[in-house]
Amino acid sequence: MGTAGFPDEMVELLLLAVEDLRRSLKEHGSNLMIRSGNVESILRELVKEIKATVLFAEEEVEYDMRSLVATVDDSLATDAVLDWKPKIEVWRTSFYDAKLMSLDDLPAFFGDVKKPQHNDVSLLGIPRFHGCFMDLDWGHLPTIDDVCTFMDYHANKEKEQWNSMKWNSMKHTSAEAVLRMDHMKLLKSGSPVPGESRVSQLGSSSQISNETQRKRLKNSVFGTSKGNIVAGGTETVLNALAGYLRYLEGTARDDWQEIHLKLRETEIRTGASFGALFGSALQLGTISRRRVYYEAIRYEKERNGGFLSPFGYSTTTVAAAIDAVCSIEWYWLLSLKSLSQREEPYSKRLWRWNGHLIQYTVVGCEGPAVLLVHGFGAFFEHYRDNLSNIADGGNRVWALTLLGFGRSEKPNIVYSELMWAELLRDFIVEVVGEQAHLVGNSIGGYFTSIVGGLWPSLVKSIILMNSAGDVFPGFSSLLFFKERQISGAAWLGSRAILQYLRFSIRSLVKNCYPTRPERADDWLIKEMLRAGMKDPIADPGSKLAMFREHCEGIMIKELNAGHCPHDECPDEVNAMICEWISEIESKIHSESFDSSISSPCT
Repeated sequence: MGTAGFPDEMVELLLLAVEDLRRSLKEHGSNLMIRSGNVESILRELVKEIKATVLFAEEEVEYDMRSLVATVDDSLATDAVLDWKPKIEVWRTSFYDAKLMSLDDLPAFFGDVKKPQHNDVSLLGIPRFHGCFMDLDWGHLPTIDDVCTFMDYHANKEKEQWNSMKWNSMKHTSAEAVLRMDHMKLLKSGSPVPGESRVSQLGSSSQISNETQRKRLKNSVFGTSKGNIVAGGTETVLNALAGYLRYLEGTARDDWQEIHLKLRETEIRTGASFGALFGSALQLGTISRRRVYYEAIRYEKERNGGFLSPFGYSTTTVAAAIDAVCSIEWYWLLSLKSLSQREEPYSKRLWRWNGHLIQYTVVGCEGPAVLLVHGFGAFFEHYRDNLSNIADGGNRVWALTLLGFGRSEKPNIVYSELMWAELLRDFIVEVVGEQAHLVGNSIGGYFTSIVGGLWPSLVKSIILMNSAGDVFPGFSSLLFFKERQISGAAWLGSRAILQYLRFSIRSLVKNCYPTRPERADDWLIKEMLRAGMKDPIADPGSKLAMFREHCEGIMIKELNAGHCPHDECPDEVNAMICEWISEIESKIHSESFDSSISSPCT
């Protein structure tokens, strides 16, 4: 089982699900083999042991998982010891009818996709299991400590120079927690605190005992130590789903009352509670999207005497469940379509963050790491003429589409600057794997600045292009730790703004390209609908004055361009970025060399 990047609570959930799966298989006369270690090596040895001819794998969209399947396939095909060549059969679990909607015909907008017909989504039959008559080592279920120790050991072994253990602790700490710690330290000392010490107080929940885990599981459907997500096997999750769907009915059952309490706590916007409670179980496959859809429709018919209304669903919980699984299904299919279209000059990859799919790309094989972050309403392809040119300057260049934008997933969550900053932090740790130069346009510059302020050890330098946000002298961490609630006025206002942007986006975008309006072409407008000194959005004069007055160690370059200079005049911007990175790298190498001379060798 692969657990890289999982927080401790997800590891707990995984172990509970695996334990339940083994129990269920034993009840049907079979068993579940549990092994830990290198996937390629384990599967190769297992194939030899049982003389397997076919391996089955669910179709994946994440880059790392697809690479793993390909590596295993190549390993088995080239193994000189095997006198037969096992093959890998890939299967897909989509509940949309593949015959009626192929990937090539997939519409560009989620709203144009018809939801599956209610009678078409049926449950798959339980397969027949045959007893295993071979004398095999079925393995034992590891403890949470076992898994965490294994993960830490291999993470350190593979990325020793990246100090992955320290970075992993940083990754599992929220931005608000960092702000809280900094704020408390400032209150006590009255002086700024170096960013390097921000991870020193972090603990590990891997010390939670299995006994505590079992006690919680007996009394609660929230079986992990934190108790934030529905946990356990499939039957436990189905029971919790039944209680969730029946929220309006009320109940005397303790387990369903607990579900209803958690629902109210996590319903920070309409329907958001479903993803918060069941998203992890869906990600691990403890319950399928098909099963959620089936159970929600069955309950809806139960409420309406066997009929379904053409005007919508009768409860917000049913609507939340169906909308969530249809959205997840849509972005999964959209990701498959993107992966099947091998577009030049860069390929698309998928990374899963907090259960959600994020699109990204990487260009270049060596050199300093550079991460490009787009602005509001854009996506990583907005750097279409920057990626290859900056890579040609001797860099490895990464660009991602932020959650909620472009073809990255748009889950029903509350979006905030700290959430996006945490996404960038985790991308640097998990995907880039080393310190990076961050380049941000517009609101992307604001997010990169937060990353640099909260986790400076991840960042070599920051390049801001018409960045959002202002400079406040003497600023210290503002306390805004209460969960942000969405008011009715804000909800209506956001819908009005969205409609305005849809009708006005062509003229708005062209205004952002004053010197080369042809760059605001139909492709860019279409993709934005989906998802400088002539800057009409920000006031560059006052912004530059603030930087010059209050910020030290910065370099300012002025361009005759609009809000998106990297796309309007890419050649000039690319040259400036490469020059800046080269200068910073020279300083870093010089300082490292001086430090090695002054430090005694041991």
